[in-house]
Amino acid sequence: MIHPHPEASDSDEFKGFNEARRVMWCHEARARVYERFEQTSFIGDTNVAAVHVDNTTRADRVFLVAFDKAGQQVGVDTLYIDEPNQPLDIAPEFDHDLTGMNVVPDSQLDQAISRENGWVVNLKVLREYDPLADRRATQRAVFLAHLQDMMKNGDVRGFLFGRGESDDTDAA
Repeated sequence: MIHPHPEASDSDEFKGFNEARRVMWCHEARARVYERFEQTSFIGDTNVAAVHVDNTTRADRVFLVAFDKAGQQVGVDTLYIDEPNQPLDIAPEFDHDLTGMNVVPDSQLDQAISRENGWVVNLKVLREYDPLADRRATQRAVFLAHLQDMMKNGDVRGFLFGRGESDDTDAA
């Protein structure tokens, strides 16, 4: 029988690492959704308010159906999944439920949502997404998560905030 390393069995031992991994997974999902939608005409089409992502019907492709503000279908597209890093899994930051997007009752969009075979992207939120700012924020969050582990283990006892000027007094 193989026993885990004694330090690995302590769930708090790598708490920062686990948090950093979760932060990265979320960032990768957001970035992937944005990059894949850039391959469509939907981001540039201001008539499109939401896109239903059918990511359950086929494993090798994602069916996209675009809807206007009234919830009426205005376009379709298909994104093929050729690589393991291309699926369009849910990115909560763009999901219509979590962004508070209004859905017209009994509209075509409402009917698509009721089928429960995917998720709906709020295009207003996706258009406002700034990949560079998200990348920088994720980098900071990952660093801070790792820093927590390093301080706990004694690998780091202090650090400086700022750009590294010698007269900086913000040492922690």
